[in-house]
Amino acid sequence: MRTILTVVSGLTLSNLFMTFAWYGHLKNMKTQHWWIAALVSWGIALFEYIVQVPTNRFGHQELTVGQLKIMQEVITLSVFIPFSIMYLKEPFKMNYLWAGLCMVGAVYFMFKT
Repeated sequence: MRTILTVVSGLTLSNLFMTFAWYGHLKNMKTQHWWIAALVSWGIALFEYIVQVPTNRFGHQELTVGQLKIMQEVITLSVFIPFSIMYLKEPFKMNYLWAGLCMVGAVYFMFKT
C-alpha cells in the first residue's frame, strides 16, 4: 500500500508540472511567440521528468507497466479537469464525468488479479 501511495503522490506532482507545461501558456503567454511558450514549457516539463522518472522506477518494483500507465491516465484526468475549470476558466462538461467513469473501469481491469 505504501508503494501505491508514494506512486500516486509522485505522479500527481509530476502531472501538475506537465499540465502547466502543456496548457498554462494558453492563459499566461497568449501574446508571446509560440517558440517562447515552447521553451518555457520545456523548462517546466523538466521538473515533471525529475519527479516522474524516479516515481515510475520506484513503482515498477511492485506494479506492472500497465498499472503504472493507467494510474498516470487517471491522475492526468483528475488534475486536468480542475485545472481547466479553475485555472483556464473552461466550463464543466458532463463528458468529464463519463470519461472518469470509463477510467474507473480501466483501473478495475488493469488491477484485477
